[in-house]
Amino acid sequence: QVQLVESGGGLVQAGDSLRLSCAASGRTFSNYGMGWFRQTPGKEQEFIAAISRSGVTSAYADSVKGRFAISRDNAKNTGYLQMNRLTPEDAATYYCAATIPPGSSTFYLGKRKSDYRYWGQGTQVTVSS
Repeated sequence: QVQLVESGGGLVQAGDSLRLSCAASGRTFSNYGMGWFRQTPGKEQEFIAAISRSGVTSAYADSVKGRFAISRDNAKNTGYLQMNRLTPEDAATYYCAATIPPGSSTFYLGKRKSDYRYWGQGTQVTVSS
């Protein structure tokens, strides 16, 4: 199985940018599709972005489209979430997740929690107004 560790969270002001990282270990990272989710207390985890194992395709939630960018560097076994123009509504615990895509698809994008088998411990993002 793959182990995931997020980093890069912190306290920023509205309008600032932040880049989250997700370091993978244990298995060949390029075999896994990857996603980012976020959660605030009392709410369900929300899909934010997904990227295929090849990095060729990606998908975003409407709430972050145009502001966030997901990427990955398979040589470094690391995924990223670049977050720009942050607002207080973006404050949450951010989780990265990974999964072996069905049929080992190069283009698969998981957009549901149930699409992912492996999860990191989360990193907190706080945005002050």
